[in-house]
Amino acid sequence: MDPLQKMAALNPTKKAFSLFDEFKKFAFKGNVIDLAVGVIIGAAFGAIVKSMVDNILMPLIALVLPGDKGYLQWEYKGILYGKFIGEVINFLLVALALFLFIVKFLGWLMRSKKEEAAAPPPLTKDQELLAEIRDLLKKERAGSPAPRPIESQ
Repeated sequence: MDPLQKMAALNPTKKAFSLFDEFKKFAFKGNVIDLAVGVIIGAAFGAIVKSMVDNILMPLIALVLPGDKGYLQWEYKGILYGKFIGEVINFLLVALALFLFIVKFLGWLMRSKKEEAAAPPPLTKDQELLAEIRDLLKKERAGSPAPRPIESQ
């Protein structure tokens, strides 16, 4: 095989399109899209929790732990201990908010969905009629004496 035939056999255009097709299959799979949506919603939820911590909870903590310049300004020999303590409190509050939302709220939501799924579906009309016939036969058997064996003649 001469070099031109070898070059034609490689067909870089076909390989590029094949690579693009593989990427399309990967990128537009349901799992990847779900992951992207989860990351975006997670970032938005993180912003909400950070705002709640920074704007609501931390000022309340500043009332409990006042300092002459605010508790975030506590420092000793140039080291800002107050900022570190503030970040630790911030972390704990974010972790608490995530715990309450993910473990408690979503756990409750998932349990209620499982209970709904566990409930049997309503009977169809045919099934209702068959159940009534079954119940009538049970009552009839319970009220009558045991069946007599067939006597041979």
